[in-house]
Amino acid sequence: MKRYFIHTFGCQMNVNDSLRMSEALSKMSYVPTPEADNADLIILNTCSIREKAEDKMLSALGRYRAVKASRGAILGVGGCVAQQEKDKLLKKVPYLDFVFGPDNIAKLPEVIARVQDARERVVETAFVDSEEYVFPRADAETSRGKVSEFVTVMKGCDNVCSFCIVPHTRGREVSRNFPEVLNEVADLAGVGVREVTLIGQNVNSYQGGISFAQLLLRTAEVPGIERVRFTTSHPHDLSDELIEAFRVQPKIAPHFHLPVQCGSDRILKMMRRDYTVEQYMERLEKLRAARPGIAITTDIIVGFPGETEEEFEMTMQLTERVKYDNQFSFVYSPRPKTGAALREKDWGPIPHEVKVARLERLQKLQRRISGEYTQAQVGLDVEVLVEGRSRYDATKRFGRTPENRTVNFEGDAPAGSIVKVHVERATPNQLAGKQVAMLQAPTVTPPAVELPVPLHVPAEA
Repeated sequence: MKRYFIHTFGCQMNVNDSLRMSEALSKMSYVPTPEADNADLIILNTCSIREKAEDKMLSALGRYRAVKASRGAILGVGGCVAQQEKDKLLKKVPYLDFVFGPDNIAKLPEVIARVQDARERVVETAFVDSEEYVFPRADAETSRGKVSEFVTVMKGCDNVCSFCIVPHTRGREVSRNFPEVLNEVADLAGVGVREVTLIGQNVNSYQGGISFAQLLLRTAEVPGIERVRFTTSHPHDLSDELIEAFRVQPKIAPHFHLPVQCGSDRILKMMRRDYTVEQYMERLEKLRAARPGIAITTDIIVGFPGETEEEFEMTMQLTERVKYDNQFSFVYSPRPKTGAALREKDWGPIPHEVKVARLERLQKLQRRISGEYTQAQVGLDVEVLVEGRSRYDATKRFGRTPENRTVNFEGDAPAGSIVKVHVERATPNQLAGKQVAMLQAPTVTPPAVELPVPLHVPAEA
């Protein structure tokens, strides 16, 4: 049997796409390998949100060239960089065998066959028309033994933010019909999955026959499902109906990733974000009133063209005001075909060293705030959904709280159980403690051998 290795860069959508690739490859009698050096097929599933991700992809391709030379491995690139660069990637990387975009995962077996049989170098990056697009459906059996799983509910984005390349790499918004989503969730619950994350580039603009709030509520009612999460959202789609869903349904996890991007109204307007800071805060305060204790995370771009020192300070002040549980912050990098890239010279590019210095200040502030949240948990008992062995110590267990805080703890609870853990120590990134009670056993007997660490390891984008 031939072996494959998938190296995933970027967001949870990319991780989910890699899982669908794995299922397609298993039907071709490929088996996964944890080491690229042993692979007959290597796929890089890429992200193009930031330039750094593209650099990492090209660096990885350079490393895998040796595997291709020694084993004759087939080498391909999928994902957003593939969609962005198309046949230019084949010219840039002469040893690359194929390139395919996110809409073409279903064609992966055909693409590989053309490479193997016809010795072609293949490019498949055409967008599929909305009316013809078929969402990749997870094979429930491949999820047996997993505790948490992704379920795609929509793809693409209709918000043309001036910094963002997603509309060019993922296309326009297409929503999946809600009965199909619920059927997939039910199948996953049937093999022991207890937590699902509904994903899409702009997930709370979902229009698959019911509202997104109604989809969350119906997903939470599927027998066996104990937690429902979702990502990623746009502030203008944080409706009163969605806020009410958080108030009435405790299975909707108390964690909301709500990208703000910047603390300056002027910069937000240049970013083509259709809200002000105060409008963002108004929605956020309603959400916190409906679900006290909810953990809020966000995305922030530092050094957007034209950003003054005073406007950066506004972002620092907003971080203090909101007190995010965590944030994903990055320096601005121009993306091809975006409005900000086309107008950067007019707006005023920020020197790289200034962007980096600002980012370091922001991240230092966020580490302090994150540490305050986690230190406040020391001495408390928290609810943990057990996912398996700790990644850091095989003698310990690992799971997450409803607020999405990671916990490594001493105990013997099987994957899929819900336990009470007494928190003894904390860092800004995780909690540690001891299991003190079993709250719920797994719904399905877990396999005798736990699933290995996933092959799809996302790199920072």
